[in-house]
Amino acid sequence: MPNRWTVLVVLVVAALMAATVFVEAQAPIKLGVIQPLSGPVAASGNYVRMGAEIARDWLNAKGGINGRKVELVIEDNKSDPKEAASAAEKLIVRDKVPAIMGAWGSSMTLAAMPKLEEYGVPMVVETSSAATITKRGNPWIFRISPPSEMEALGLEPYVDKLGVKRVDFLAVNTDWGRGAIGAFGDMLKKRGVAVGAAEFMEQSATDMNAQLTKIKATGGDTLFLTTAVEQITLIMKQAQEQRLARRIVTTGGSSSPTQLIKQAGTAAEGTYHIVFFMPWFPEAMPDGKLAKAFVDEWAKRGHPFEGLTEGFRGHDGIATLAEAVKLAGQDDPKAVRDALWRVNLMGVNGPIRFEKDGPSGKESGQSRPSIFVVQIRDGKVTLPDFLAKK
Repeated sequence: MPNRWTVLVVLVVAALMAATVFVEAQAPIKLGVIQPLSGPVAASGNYVRMGAEIARDWLNAKGGINGRKVELVIEDNKSDPKEAASAAEKLIVRDKVPAIMGAWGSSMTLAAMPKLEEYGVPMVVETSSAATITKRGNPWIFRISPPSEMEALGLEPYVDKLGVKRVDFLAVNTDWGRGAIGAFGDMLKKRGVAVGAAEFMEQSATDMNAQLTKIKATGGDTLFLTTAVEQITLIMKQAQEQRLARRIVTTGGSSSPTQLIKQAGTAAEGTYHIVFFMPWFPEAMPDGKLAKAFVDEWAKRGHPFEGLTEGFRGHDGIATLAEAVKLAGQDDPKAVRDALWRVNLMGVNGPIRFEKDGPSGKESGQSRPSIFVVQIRDGKVTLPDFLAKK
């Protein structure tokens, strides 16, 4: 028979093991976030962060994930692809996150992707639209934002109603901008629209007059813009100064029409914008109740209204990761990756579920987001006539 000391030792060890298991069970689930919190597109990245924090708080208010609180570990990619890759490695190696959301710009996301594959950690892509992100062959990528091709197809039914006959392009010189010109150009050509000039600008550029002068000489009727809201504001003002009489359509869902009204004033009048969330008409979203709750919570926190067209992405990205961790039943990266294929969730944008995209055996996941068109008219964001009449 064991003596009393042996029994005591066994009891102490058992108690310590039980305490360790309890502590581990109660440890928060860390989710990584990579966004441009500084640099040229910092406003957009911070709006996404704000949306992610709302998702975190809503999840924790409901008990977290399988009884564990959610903790966001946020890294700034400084609007720089090299920093995005470094941020991904930090989150994986230093912070041991089982999954990441990021990284806003396509060039930043593409730079981070090799790290995800190297270490075997999944990432939900909340904003980036370059086709190569899901076509390249990275089985750790799951995108909830539309690639430019999908966005172009979303606009296709309205090309005739918009009256587009001859189009020019002005885009930021990144994977996002180049991809958008290719995707929208191909769609418009198929619709019989003449495609004219394709001009580029660097992400930090503030003077686009030279590009606008070239575009003015083409005789087109429509200008497609692909860049962040800061540059769109400058372009609209410079186009007004040059008396560039063009229909303007912004792509990528990042234009924040409300911000354009405030900052570009009359220069934004009449412009059209492809968006993925309509905070002006939350009841028109796929889940009007959820959309309204998000708009109300955003306002309650004192966040600027114009940030909502970016902020919803942060909410939907974190909600997607949380659902995958819940389905996996653990915060193991591979288990979370496998569970992402089973996600069937209603986000602020609409339904989120993934289809395979990319080379066989290395497919990425691609959801099919909701896509909308709005217009700035009389200093307000409205539905275009061809949509408002429905």
